[in-house]
Amino acid sequence: MRKEYDFTKMKSRPNPYASKLKRQVTIRMGDDIVEYFKQLSEETGIPYQSLINLYLRDCMVHGRKPDLSWH
Repeated sequence: MRKEYDFTKMKSRPNPYASKLKRQVTIRMGDDIVEYFKQLSEETGIPYQSLINLYLRDCMVHGRKPDLSWH
């Protein structure tokens, strides 16, 4: 194994998995929701946006739907 490698002549290529990555979206959430996930993030060490994604995925997988009856 070499001590140093020269990458200056290396050609770059696009990531073949880029299309499978997450899509960036903009959504509006209540401050209390964001604070809840940020607090959970501090406890778990997982970024809060990843926690929100995990929660929504869990809802999707288990077919959970929001309660739309507003009192």
